Amino acid sequence: MRQAWKKLRYRLEFIGLLIAAKVVPLFPRSAIGALAKIFGAVASIVDARGRRVAVANLECAFPGKYSAAEKRRIIRESYQHFAQTMLDLMWSPRLTPDNFLRHIEFEGFPEVDPNQSGIVVGFHYSNFEWLSLGCGFRGRPSTIIAQEFKNPLLDPIFRRWREQSGHVFSGRTGGGILRLFKTLRRGGNIAMLVDLTVFPGPAAVAIRCFGLHTSVTSAHAWLQQRSGALLIPCHCDPLPRGRYRMVFHSPIDLGPNASPREIAQACWDSFEPVVRAKPGPYMWMYKQWRYRVENPDRPYPFYSWHNVKFERLIAQK
Repeated sequence: MRQAWKKLRYRLEFIGLLIAAKVVPLFPRSAIGALAKIFGAVASIVDARGRRVAVANLECAFPGKYSAAEKRRIIRESYQHFAQTMLDLMWSPRLTPDNFLRHIEFEGFPEVDPNQSGIVVGFHYSNFEWLSLGCGFRGRPSTIIAQEFKNPLLDPIFRRWREQSGHVFSGRTGGGILRLFKTLRRGGNIAMLVDLTVFPGPAAVAIRCFGLHTSVTSAHAWLQQRSGALLIPCHCDPLPRGRYRMVFHSPIDLGPNASPREIAQACWDSFEPVVRAKPGPYMWMYKQWRYRVENPDRPYPFYSWHNVKFERLIAQK
């Protein structure tokens, strides 16, 4: 019975996404922003579980800084920005090499050097999907690594959206990191989001995120060390009227003796001030700190749990 319901749910999700893929591009640009504000505001109210996680995250990241009303506003904005990101991705077939600059501007965009491969690392801040598409339209197509959906019927639709500006999509499973390494060795470019929590295993490193330890991927650091590629953090800033600015930070170059942990920390450190200055566009409903040590020096969110492997990861030099 449970398996039959799961198959039905997956099929309904697929049909719903197909309908959205046909309908959303028909809307004018201004309507997308209005819909995102409505959908996001409603989601921030009805998603009690996600809202509780977001409140806990804000309290741990900014202890004592925001009032209850300010936290509600930030959480509402977080949901609205995520809704905008998803609606914009559905609307993105209307983006072309001729019109994308009407909607996207760039700051510090790295010029393409045919003799230098690059690793662009982003974060779940504002429209991370258009950040990727904008790079492709601007002339920096990459191999993108992203997590597959639990519902495999959705993957081909998202792949089509994400590859329309020249990118090649690669899943995390089935040798994804090896494919990225081969791309860099051939002089190509890759892109990935690096702020999600991962299990504290061999492919993870522990970094400080808002002063709290968390476990993130070491893939970008490992690839940079072994390929010599340029490592460039970047983020997307929302602008009025549904436009965006893609901001590229200074490349991370700590020398050949830097550890993957130091490289991953430097990437996050280049981005954290952005969130501190304007927290609304960040994805606060995500469980950023799933693991903790037995006696942390600061309070962790309610959902975090003690993990011995995480303690070992933190102890590694």
